[in-house]
Amino acid sequence: MKADLISSVILPLGLAFIMFTLGVGLAVGDFKRVFKYPLAFSVGVLCHFVLLPLMGYAVITLFDVTGAMAVGFMIIAACPTGTTSNLLTYHARADVALALSFTAFAGIASIFTVPLILSWSIAHFMADSPNINFPYGMVMGQIFIILGLPVGLGMLLRAKAPAFTQRFQAKMSLAATLLFVVIVLAAVSKNMPALKEHGLTLAPMVFAINITMLLVGFGLTKLAGAPLRQAATVGIESSVQNGTLAIVIATSILMNDVMALPGAVYSVLMYVTGITFVVVMRRYAPPLTAAEETTAQAAMH
Repeated sequence: MKADLISSVILPLGLAFIMFTLGVGLAVGDFKRVFKYPLAFSVGVLCHFVLLPLMGYAVITLFDVTGAMAVGFMIIAACPTGTTSNLLTYHARADVALALSFTAFAGIASIFTVPLILSWSIAHFMADSPNINFPYGMVMGQIFIILGLPVGLGMLLRAKAPAFTQRFQAKMSLAATLLFVVIVLAAVSKNMPALKEHGLTLAPMVFAINITMLLVGFGLTKLAGAPLRQAATVGIESSVQNGTLAIVIATSILMNDVMALPGAVYSVLMYVTGITFVVVMRRYAPPLTAAEETTAQAAMH
């Protein structure tokens, strides 16, 4: 009963609060801003919504993973980017405004794309399992409730009470970070025996998709002629996914702990490549000017 309570109530509510804090940091202008960066944004959409799922499938095939574990890995490939990518973008001296705009767009689009990819993944990787019936509409509704609705409410609070949100946003962000840690630790603790068994397989898979998409996102954006900072942003947005959402989808919506394992491992290891990329970018990217620093901090808050 306790495990059911955690999966069905506590984890979804925790993620909803995390998404609410993301919404508090967004404004309508963040959605409109994508039109200011059409080149980098278009490459980001290609990488995130097309190449990332394809890369996920390629890695699964390469490592010969099947069943629920394969579906769990595709959940990661389907999930949108989250608040972590915005923080890494800031510290990498990349384009924070573009990161926020892409995060906002990806979060809304994923309400439709995640169920689509999940439906295909379950039908493909678990075709031999009995009684497989993917409720597409219900899953879309559940993802909207824990993803889209909290973001919308956070944006509404910011619009109606800007002074209040400015005063408490830092505290809410801290609480959201702590919730993220708790959710990941809970998933790791609950599935420790399975993680010990499959960890040596999952870690190389996570690094394979994470590093590849980081390089692909960065490289394609540079080849398209976008500035260095925008290329760095697309690289981060293409490789840092919402691991918390992946865990909640697996445990709370699909009710399958095995599917949560890739998300748990990913949520930890993505920081290894993310922080490494930040260190490299800070070495080669020029420091932000005072005006750029002010703009970046304003966008973050």
